Amino acid sequence: MRRRTLSRLTTAACAFALLAGIAPAATADGAQDRGSRGDRGAGHDRAYKSVGYFTQWGVYGRDFQVKDLDTSGAAARLTHINYAFGNVSAEGRCFTGNVPGEADAWADYTRPLDAAGSVDGVADTDTQALAGNFNQLRELKAKHPGLKVMISLGGWSWSTHFSDAARTAASRKALVSSCIDLYIKGNLPVDGVRGGEGAAAGLFDGIDIDWEWPGSAGDTDTVYRPEDKKNFTALVHEFRTQLDAYAKSQKSQKSQTNRTTHQKHYELSAFVPTAPAKIDAGFDVRRIMRDFDFVNLQGYDFHVSGETTTAQQSALYAKGDFSVDQTVRDWIRRGAPARKLVVGMPFYGQGWTGVTGGGDGLGQPATAPAPATYAAGYEDYKALKKLADSGQYTVHRDTRNGHAWLFDGTTLWTYDDPQVLRAKTSYIRDRGLGGAMFWSLDGDTDDGELMSAVDRGLNHR
Repeated sequence: MRRRTLSRLTTAACAFALLAGIAPAATADGAQDRGSRGDRGAGHDRAYKSVGYFTQWGVYGRDFQVKDLDTSGAAARLTHINYAFGNVSAEGRCFTGNVPGEADAWADYTRPLDAAGSVDGVADTDTQALAGNFNQLRELKAKHPGLKVMISLGGWSWSTHFSDAARTAASRKALVSSCIDLYIKGNLPVDGVRGGEGAAAGLFDGIDIDWEWPGSAGDTDTVYRPEDKKNFTALVHEFRTQLDAYAKSQKSQKSQTNRTTHQKHYELSAFVPTAPAKIDAGFDVRRIMRDFDFVNLQGYDFHVSGETTTAQQSALYAKGDFSVDQTVRDWIRRGAPARKLVVGMPFYGQGWTGVTGGGDGLGQPATAPAPATYAAGYEDYKALKKLADSGQYTVHRDTRNGHAWLFDGTTLWTYDDPQVLRAKTSYIRDRGLGGAMFWSLDGDTDDGELMSAVDRGLNHR
């Protein structure tokens, strides 16, 4: 994404577009793996995937640090962390630096952490080549063997140049090569004592493509073309080809040292939309799924607080409306293997105020997005839990369709709580899907209540 934090967004619609990949419009159309875990500290080999987004900018106003993933218990329950986001330049290259709104090397790898803020309890020095979030993620992986870290490229605001970069075989090859060089090889730009060749080598275990959206409208300055669909297919294959080639070269180099080794597999994934029109405009499903290890389905922002009527944002079922089940069925119908589909789940809620019409508040007119901590209409689960526990709001549930909301007579929040997530994990198991994804990890409680609920549902029936 751009260096654009929630506190600086001016409208709820922009916030939701930024966070979930749907355009600031009325609906998602307009916008847009089972197994035991073993030891909790090292048991990331279970079949179901648990993929959580860690936001680069969350270390600032939210003060959500990599260490919090350890202390909350989330790291022991995750299989993958998606680091959001990496950017693509106008020249069609992955890049980083300290460029306001475009890149934040300070957060990524130059910011020093003291002992109290570090995963390993040791303060960063002024001579080490890697600091910031990247070094903390490396420490987290050392503490939780088997945990994988992916670099997510793009997001709502940083998908601007994907279409240009994917236009030709030469431009695709150059883009992919630059991303592998920067993130997989870890050749970071020198920034004082930080960075340099191989500074972040071994940190990232794969690449997650968050192009929002090939072939259809995204953010206001994001280019899109009809040919994006075939170019996206070719780009995905180029990522798969170059990642495999690099893995093979690494095995060959290690073999020359007479050490026993195996070839590492670098994973490739993507964030993909719920709206059928957007799927068809940009995704040759059957072909791209051959190269992807898995995809993360949009499972939220089916409706947003910029709309004038309250509605569900993440229901499991919703007849005649967007839903998790509809999204899953649409991807399977187009040729996606169920085991490669990971269901997105929100760790936040959408809210409206000025709700009239009585009843339980759902499906009623509203005057504005609800006041909230960082952006009107958007609130973390941890804050919504406090509202639910306060007695000021009534918790309403549609147990048949799998969603919940809070209503106090004037303000309504639609969100996922542990009970909703248990229904969704049962759905994942029953249909042989790949697992669960979460946007974003900083929205959970300090003790990881939502992560715990999903983990119990998937792995401890």
